[in-house]
Amino acid sequence: MEFDVVIVGAGPSGLAAACRLMQQAQAAERELTVCVVEKGSEVGAHILSGAIVEPRALAELFPDWQELGAPLNTPVTEDQLFLLKDADKGTKLPNFVVPKTMHNEGNYIASLGNLCRWLAEQAEQLGVEIFPGFAASEVLYNEDGSVKGIATGDMGVASNGEQKDSYMPGMELHAKYTLFAEGCRGHLGKQLYANFGLDAEADAQHYGIGIKELWDIDPAKHQPGLVLHGSGWPLSQGASGGFFLYHAEDNQVVVGLIIDLNYDNPYLSPFDEFQRLKHHPVLKQYLDGGKRVSYGARAITKGGYNALPKMTFPGGLLIGCNAGTLNFAKIKGTHTAMKSGMLAAETVFEALSGGCDGGRELTGFNDKFKASWLYDELHRSRNFGPAMHKFGAFLGGAFNFIDQNIFGGKLPITLRDNHVDYAQLKPASGFQPIEYPKPDGKLSFDKLSSVFLSNTNHEEDQPCHLQLADAELPLRDNLPAFAEPAQRYCPAGVYEVVDEGSGPRFQINAQNCLHCKTCDIKDPAQNITWVTPEGGGGPNYPNM
Repeated sequence: MEFDVVIVGAGPSGLAAACRLMQQAQAAERELTVCVVEKGSEVGAHILSGAIVEPRALAELFPDWQELGAPLNTPVTEDQLFLLKDADKGTKLPNFVVPKTMHNEGNYIASLGNLCRWLAEQAEQLGVEIFPGFAASEVLYNEDGSVKGIATGDMGVASNGEQKDSYMPGMELHAKYTLFAEGCRGHLGKQLYANFGLDAEADAQHYGIGIKELWDIDPAKHQPGLVLHGSGWPLSQGASGGFFLYHAEDNQVVVGLIIDLNYDNPYLSPFDEFQRLKHHPVLKQYLDGGKRVSYGARAITKGGYNALPKMTFPGGLLIGCNAGTLNFAKIKGTHTAMKSGMLAAETVFEALSGGCDGGRELTGFNDKFKASWLYDELHRSRNFGPAMHKFGAFLGGAFNFIDQNIFGGKLPITLRDNHVDYAQLKPASGFQPIEYPKPDGKLSFDKLSSVFLSNTNHEEDQPCHLQLADAELPLRDNLPAFAEPAQRYCPAGVYEVVDEGSGPRFQINAQNCLHCKTCDIKDPAQNITWVTPEGGGGPNYPNM
């Protein structure tokens, strides 16, 4: 199938790009064919974020977004920031010491999945074709090495590689330009990084894992618009991150924990750290007596400005979290992802309007990017993450207060952090196993009941989408050196070391996979590669 533009991924950046392309085409009275492929069963099925949305990019894309019914219904009314000292004590920090980037006046608590569903409706009304349930599994190239488009994965292939009765071959989607908006650690994006050396001049990328739950709570405890952030307990020395709890609409709160994936203790379990966090009085006061209704997890690209790759290559562009445009100083990436998609759309439309038949590298994007508020915002926040990594939460927070509140992000220095996340894991011999409390079924839960709430499903008889370069390595190397950390860093119980009479066996429960990509990022040997399973597989998040 031939299109002017193919977009991989129906997240904020991909859908914003699609809408902006068609807006320009309609204004110029020009015919344009734009296609979006999405591996989730529907738009929004795989979207997971906090989320507090800054509406800046949305207002540029649709100035009348409120009249059009965009699902941003809960404005932030109050920010609270806590430092948790231990399992019982926490200090609420005065507002004046909080970095300006974490102030949320004018922002909205929202379901990013629902916002993407709404953006998809706008895109389809503008004439965009959206294909949910189709996983882009391969980058296609022209003879000169430029990107030609993508191929979707075959359906109905058995785990042994044979074609089942339900077999349906994938499609080739050819385009003059292809935009890759797969989100954090995109499967095809990884290949493009390697093929075109996109990160050759960038600092090492950094990641976190975000784990989130949606709760119905007692209406008497619900304060629509209240935002809580915090750091400290239960994360100890060698691990950093922070929690969030947002009071959304309809007597619901979203609660979550983000853990930086540069932690060093192989016994740490992000899932279990989150479960015990909810017992702290600062969070328990709202959750007690409530009901958990959904669960999910997703990796976050958080290296920021210093880790940005080259986003252009012949025949296409990387946008959104596939490139790492999230502003971790704000803990927000929706507005930045959307803006990157809009800039890409304007660049592509200019090229097509100028008679370009595709395949060229659109270097003009770099000029648009550098002239935009997106570049300015990311550049001002460039020191935030490195300061936290180098100096810790307290001193790093003090540095960021000075940098952001006093100097507006314009200190004449740039901090660097080129330590790759997976390489920070230290041998298990230097640590004691962590004894996590048994879940109580009221505030804390086990992995399998949590995965059930994510509505995750995969066709069982299909090739495993979690590929090991060396099948013997987990037991031969990772188990003795690191106590095989995959069984703990995965938040869905995908990886197990099963003790059998003849010895341990490494087991992959691919059916449980939430598509969070943590294994692809954190495995100390970089032995695991996440590839796309059959389209439509994975989680089906409601209101997440």
